Amino acid sequence: MDNIRQEKLECTDDQRINQFLSEARTGYLGLTDGEFPYVVPLNFVWLNGALYFHGAAHGRKIDLIQANPNCCFTVAEDFGTMVSPIPAKTDTAYMSVMLFGKLDRVTDLSEATAAMQAMLDKYVPGYYDKSLSPSHVKKYRSSLGSYTAVYRLTPSARTAKENRLDPQLAFYPGRSVTMDS
Repeated sequence: MDNIRQEKLECTDDQRINQFLSEARTGYLGLTDGEFPYVVPLNFVWLNGALYFHGAAHGRKIDLIQANPNCCFTVAEDFGTMVSPIPAKTDTAYMSVMLFGKLDRVTDLSEATAAMQAMLDKYVPGYYDKSLSPSHVKKYRSSLGSYTAVYRLTPSARTAKENRLDPQLAFYPGRSVTMDS
């Protein structure tokens, strides 16, 4: 694994990284598709040191995972722009995490149900009055007739970068360089 070029932006705080992965809503799964990479945006959940996502049990993504389960999963959030009277010093506040490893299809029904319940708790908290049942996870079919496949990425390597927002430099509509000179 290569080192992060801008070391001052590297984040090594496990608690901060775990919180970020728990709260971020969209990640990008990078797979190998012959000559070209294939990157697909996904909902996901960070649970017990692993990343889980689900989808139809058939399709291009599944074919690529079966051919080569090595992947990169990237999560990034933009927290605003920071201004400077010097245009080249205008900057973005952000955090990003890249997870590298091998994808495994979750075959244990209890683990798959826990991952799917965690996704419901993340994306629609409090909406359902009952927990997800294993039988629902096992029997559910999409509108196209496909079963749901749950995948787990237990990272073998991870990088994280962040550039924290300086509230005094935060851009807002109406702010202009004349206010900062």
